Order: sequence, then C-alpha cells, then structure tokens
Amino acid sequence: MSIEAAKMKHEEHLMRMPNVIGVGIGEKAGKAVIKVFVTHKVPESALRPQAIVPKSLEGYETDVEETGVVTAQTR
Repeated sequence: MSIEAAKMKHEEHLMRMPNVIGVGIGEKAGKAVIKVFVTHKVPESALRPQAIVPKSLEGYETDVEETGVVTAQTR
C-alpha cells in the first residue's frame, strides 16, 4: 500500500481525535511519514487509549506536529 493510500484510509478516523486539525504526508529523518497536525501536544499519559495517535499506520511511521490554532486570515 502506498503512503498516500494509507493516509486516505486512516484520515477520517484521525480527524475525529481530540486536537487533530489536519493529516498530511511529510518527511522525518529522510523517510516519508504520515503527519498528524494538532492544536497542542498532550502527554500520552493524559489521553485515553483511543485518543493516542498510533506510532505507525500500514507500516508508515506517524509524526505528530503541534501547529497551534489555525484560522483564516482576512485581507
């Protein structure tokens, strides 16, 4: 399965997780990863098991990145 297909397969589920505002494909240490963008990072110990982003999906590592709150800018 390609990383694009893996992202598409899991994107809907990831987007329902607390603080998740986006899912994409990026790079970490020279390897393609599935990026999960969150408003703020929370320690795993403070999350319910179903709210923890898996370490990998379909064999592709995930990378959780804190972005803050994203809002549209006016001109």
